[in-house]
Amino acid sequence: MSIGLLGTKIGMTREFMKSGQSVPVTVIKIEKGRVLDVITKDKRGYNAVKVGFCKIKNSKLTKQMKGYFTKKKTEPKKILKEFRIEKNDQFKEGNEFGLEIFNDKKFLDVRSKTIGKGFAGGMKRWNFSGLRASHGVSVSHRAHGSTGQNQDPGKVFKGKKMAGHMGDKMRTMLNLEIIKSDVENNLIYLRGSIPGSKNTTVFLRESVKNITRKTVTEKHEARIKKAESKKGKK
Repeated sequence: MSIGLLGTKIGMTREFMKSGQSVPVTVIKIEKGRVLDVITKDKRGYNAVKVGFCKIKNSKLTKQMKGYFTKKKTEPKKILKEFRIEKNDQFKEGNEFGLEIFNDKKFLDVRSKTIGKGFAGGMKRWNFSGLRASHGVSVSHRAHGSTGQNQDPGKVFKGKKMAGHMGDKMRTMLNLEIIKSDVENNLIYLRGSIPGSKNTTVFLRESVKNITRKTVTEKHEARIKKAESKKGKK
């Protein structure tokens, strides 16, 4: 696992590329991370870095966390994350890092909470077809039908698709392309949409999968080269 960042979803807009192509992007405001603890193999059997994100008032902390931040001699942080890494030599307590850790990256994985939709029925939540619209069906058109079993086992199994709370769950989007990053203003522009409403907390990390596909800019450059090579042959 590599080190990641936290941010806040600002909203969506679009970017015009050099090719003239309009690309939909999601803008994320990045929070700088502060290294609170460097964990070594001698301590716990693995290398890791504990990082704090987002400021919080001292009055909102528990006594235990007040003592922790006093011991570390750093300002309180709202969210603490631990990242397992192979080598932690480059990290020291008190160091801060931001968007610069993604300088050489083209794609990122994004994790955030989806928009809550409240209580939803089986048709909306699970795309059930519902019951028949005629032939004796009365006041049960959108019901999901029987959920139980026979006398044995005589219960509804856990995980059964039924009506209930829809949305408001953590979801991960893989391999989102970085269109632009503004280091001065701590903004990053990712292609496409990401889960959640505005002001949702977003977790960004380096892509887990190996990606072979080209970026929008690389595709445009490849087209230009192809066109030039055809002209040269003529």
